[in-house]
Amino acid sequence: MRIHAAMLAVLVSVLGQTAFSTGAAGQTAEDAVMPQEYPIDRLEAEVRPLRVESLNEVAELWIGHLQAAVDAEAALLLEGNATGEQIANAETRRNAVTKRLDVVLDELDAKGGDDSEYRDYVDAVAGTNVNWFDPQAVSDYITTWVMSPDGGIQVGLNIVKFFVILFVAWVIARIAVGIAKSAVRRLPKTSTLLQNFVVKLTRRTVLLVGIVVALGALGLNIGPLVAAIGAAGLVIGLALQGTLSNFASGILILVYRPFDVGDVVDAGGVSGKVETMSLVQTSILTFDNKIQFVPNNEIWGSVITNITGRDTRRVDMVFGIGYDDDIAKAESIIKTVIESHEKVMAEPAPVIKVNELADSSVNFIVRPWAKTSDYWDVHWDVTRRIKERFDAEDIGIPFPQQDLHVPGELRVVVKNA
Repeated sequence: MRIHAAMLAVLVSVLGQTAFSTGAAGQTAEDAVMPQEYPIDRLEAEVRPLRVESLNEVAELWIGHLQAAVDAEAALLLEGNATGEQIANAETRRNAVTKRLDVVLDELDAKGGDDSEYRDYVDAVAGTNVNWFDPQAVSDYITTWVMSPDGGIQVGLNIVKFFVILFVAWVIARIAVGIAKSAVRRLPKTSTLLQNFVVKLTRRTVLLVGIVVALGALGLNIGPLVAAIGAAGLVIGLALQGTLSNFASGILILVYRPFDVGDVVDAGGVSGKVETMSLVQTSILTFDNKIQFVPNNEIWGSVITNITGRDTRRVDMVFGIGYDDDIAKAESIIKTVIESHEKVMAEPAPVIKVNELADSSVNFIVRPWAKTSDYWDVHWDVTRRIKERFDAEDIGIPFPQQDLHVPGELRVVVKNA
């Protein structure tokens, strides 16, 4: 408290002695600290530790300086012969004091103080008082405004700084993306999804920082902006809990890599080829050429089947023959068809076994191996060839049938039409 009180006393002592024309008593104009020239960074440092009561005192002090600036501006207008240059200088002075008052009011508002009355006064005295129907006055006003410390030249320089910083941020983002790509590729077993995520995150982070810095160079107070972004992030986070759940699931998918772009999967109740993935959803191209967007939470919360996760795959098929057909002959035909197929792998060896005595047929399980990309070719070709060989060798493929047993005599009655 003693430190705060001492700082307030010094601040009031310095600012309380300022004047708009000749300086404080006993001081020369060169030695006087003009309110509109008081260093903003110094003011920010001095008001930061103050409490609400002290900030109200400082705000009253700056309101007094602003009122004095408004009085001086009004006196010029009442003379009736004020030039545009004089009016512009008066407005520049008023705007400079207003900017410093805003520093105090922002700090007061951040600490729970009531700044509404001060804000209302600032809004009421704001504006331009030049006579826009007087060409000479307008010309003098514009010239003075352009040459003023906070005027046109400074605004132009700020705009140039803004775009230069954005360009530098864009260049740095490209360099950072290149470094991130190189670093991620050196990691073992890095998925394309993770690479894309790191690249996008790097680019957007650098650009976001560049935009914030550029806004600061433009003369905007980015402190409240950053605070507003943080508060908005909290509110949005509470409102979008489902989206955040998808976000967390997306992070887990990137880390554990159950699939990658281009893999054929069965995930979240959808089967197809993974097209793209964000931290919120995954787009899957189904086998009938439809794009389905599946929330990552549904994918991570269910069984994920990566169909193309391995280079080879077993083709499971079942073939049935009649009970009166020759089992050895049928097995020989199946084996010949499997071994002669150009896309069936020799290793692992195919499995051909009598597996089931079903209600209407004797069933063989047939399990050849093939490359994952040849799975359906093997499945369809083998099925067709076995059917054709069975027909040629007079081996039937039975259909479901039932025997009906009726106790006693069965009497058939035929009615004449």
